[in-house]
Amino acid sequence: MKPVYLLPALLVALGALSGCATHESQQQLEDAAMTFQSISEVPQILQDAPKDVMRAGESLERAKRFAGYWGSAEDVIHYAYLSKRYSEIARQHSEQLQNQRRATQLSMELERLRQAVQDARMLDMQHQGRWLEDQMVSLAAAETDRGLVMTLGDVLFRAASAELGASANRTLLKVVHFLQLNPKRRVRIEGYTDNRGDAAENLALSKARAQTVGDFMQSLGIDAGRIEVVGYGEQYRVAENASARGRAQNRRVEILFSDEQGRLSSPR
Repeated sequence: MKPVYLLPALLVALGALSGCATHESQQQLEDAAMTFQSISEVPQILQDAPKDVMRAGESLERAKRFAGYWGSAEDVIHYAYLSKRYSEIARQHSEQLQNQRRATQLSMELERLRQAVQDARMLDMQHQGRWLEDQMVSLAAAETDRGLVMTLGDVLFRAASAELGASANRTLLKVVHFLQLNPKRRVRIEGYTDNRGDAAENLALSKARAQTVGDFMQSLGIDAGRIEVVGYGEQYRVAENASARGRAQNRRVEILFSDEQGRLSSPR
């Protein structure tokens, strides 16, 4: 007779377990649906990883169908998991392809710049040197007590970033040309910011922007020994920070050129 008394308790326990499994499968299904929606709304992912997106959708539909049957919680969890993984794979695949495209584009751009440097070397050195000297004076627009200084505004960088924008290449290529044809000259690259935000972060950003310019020059063959990099952050403003125009003037990178013997003025 004991098994008869135990039967109700056993049914209650099975019902509790079934309820827990149903709750878990429903949560897994909702998570999978949200993940799938997040990738299906991104055109680039749909273009880069159509098969993975299709598999994610098919697995999600199977999970939804099983959710309508009692006792199929394990199947719901299984297909919801597959859908979520396929969605994640689709996103990763798309990011990988985008990174590859960016790397290829950058490589082609750098190759064009290197070719431009080589073409410049084939020109008459003296004539080209005079032309570049005139260009440098025109670009720098300031013969200071520290020497010839070229000022790069922050428009050449992405907002609040040390990453160079596309418009910076042409300007910096002229500097590279000049240094290639004047191998004894050296430069000091100095970064500055306005006074908005944290002073320590501004100092780090000014150094990072100056370093980015130096790295760009090195990538085109300028020896690291000819380049000094320093960040001054909010120091040495050239305008008041009270106005947007003044702050924009203070957010800059200055390139200080040595004399023909490679002598640079002392750092600030």
